[in-house]
Amino acid sequence: MIIKSAEFIKSASNWKDCPPGDLPEYAFLGRSNVGKSSLINMLTRYGKLAKTSATPGKTRLINHFLVNGSWYLADLPGYGFAKVPVAVKKKWEKVIQSYLLKRQNLLCSFILIDSRHEPLRNDIAFLEWFGTNQLPFCVVFTKADKLSESRLQKHLEIYKRTLSKQWDPLPPYILSSGKTGRGRDEILGMIADCNKPFNPA
Repeated sequence: MIIKSAEFIKSASNWKDCPPGDLPEYAFLGRSNVGKSSLINMLTRYGKLAKTSATPGKTRLINHFLVNGSWYLADLPGYGFAKVPVAVKKKWEKVIQSYLLKRQNLLCSFILIDSRHEPLRNDIAFLEWFGTNQLPFCVVFTKADKLSESRLQKHLEIYKRTLSKQWDPLPPYILSSGKTGRGRDEILGMIADCNKPFNPA
């Protein structure tokens, strides 16, 4: 897929305020500071389309971007260790879950996981939530450039063993790097394949 255009459309505090659901949509979400904004900017190659920050929890709304005038990329609030009050974390969780369950044109969610860390409890629990609710997703392991290839493969094998306790077959996954562009073709290829059969309700 060639990205010819990418533009910010709007921010929404809940799924009801999102743009009309007449185009295919893909959500990008993960723990706070997982490299989500860097990945989005790498995918679109539109500079700082999504704002990056060293401070976890910067994204606090559902941000929609229109790509090639034909599909939406949704940047969701991070979950996990963001330094915000518990009440705010719970609010984000409800917003994210409602969006994922009720946004009918959402074809796939890309769940970002930092490849530098071994499996974390809330990441695994989040994947299990997707499975329980039968929502399509793909795991994207970010920051692959931060590890040697052997270390990266070691962490990947640990994840596979952990996920195999609950999943058969394993969920699809992609290794990525916002810095080097690794995984870009695979992610955009998956989106292109999902776009083809889309028919709005």
